[in-house]
Amino acid sequence: MNTTYTYKEQTYSSLYELSEALGKDGVFIPLSISDEALAELGVTVTHEEEPIENIRARKILMLKRQRDTAEVEPIEYNGNSFDYDDKARDRINAAIIALSLQGEGASIDWTTADNADVKVTANDLRMVIAAVAVRSNALHTAYRTAKAQVEAASTAEEVEAVTTKTEIDDIKF
Repeated sequence: MNTTYTYKEQTYSSLYELSEALGKDGVFIPLSISDEALAELGVTVTHEEEPIENIRARKILMLKRQRDTAEVEPIEYNGNSFDYDDKARDRINAAIIALSLQGEGASIDWTTADNADVKVTANDLRMVIAAVAVRSNALHTAYRTAKAQVEAASTAEEVEAVTTKTEIDDIKF
């Protein structure tokens, strides 16, 4: 909800700005002053609903951020947790190439997201990437569903009720 304050034909977009203007007239107000008390000082308070388009856009941006954050969280494979941020992806890809060049059955020690050391093969690391692809698809599907719900919502309450959390938490790899 947007609130504006009008005092002596001048409109202010925040209570702080209004208090600065009133202060110039020698009137000091607490920032917790009520609308009724402001009216007694000759201030007109107008409350406007924020446009639903703004609320939807903000919610969609938040849902994207949630999805993008979940995409780089550690991923479970074969009982181990593997990092999957930018640096980890580069390391995984380099290790796949190096192990593939060494031939079938080649392995290296890998430090997992929880700091355990495990032996992995090129195929293990490919399977980590495959698990990430499945997770990523599920996250994007949940996001698209939530985005459609946000776009269909007609009130701020309906927009705020939309979440992908349950769908994301239900995804097992």
